[in-house]
Amino acid sequence: MTEMVPFRGGLARRESRAVGRELSRIDAQGQIELARIAQQADLQAERVAAVGYVTKRSLHEVAMLSQLEVQLAALVPTAAPRLQGLGDIGALAMADVVSETVRRVK
Repeated sequence: MTEMVPFRGGLARRESRAVGRELSRIDAQGQIELARIAQQADLQAERVAAVGYVTKRSLHEVAMLSQLEVQLAALVPTAAPRLQGLGDIGALAMADVVSETVRRVK
């Protein structure tokens, strides 16, 4: 069986250094591009987290507002339409805040 011997010739020393520099440049450009992609991914993830936080907080507040509206309407049934109107205004204002958050973090 014959043994395989790696090819060591072909490039002059100067050409070999040029190839090495070019490969290093390509590697550096790749690292920069990977860093840019990672940064963009981090920014997008933070945008999602911000919108999620504001939305969850708004959902909780609307639920608490609705619960209070029902409790107060049970105590004073004649106030039910006014309570509902105020609750709707508050819920719409919170929805506006969520919408504004989405626009700001885009």
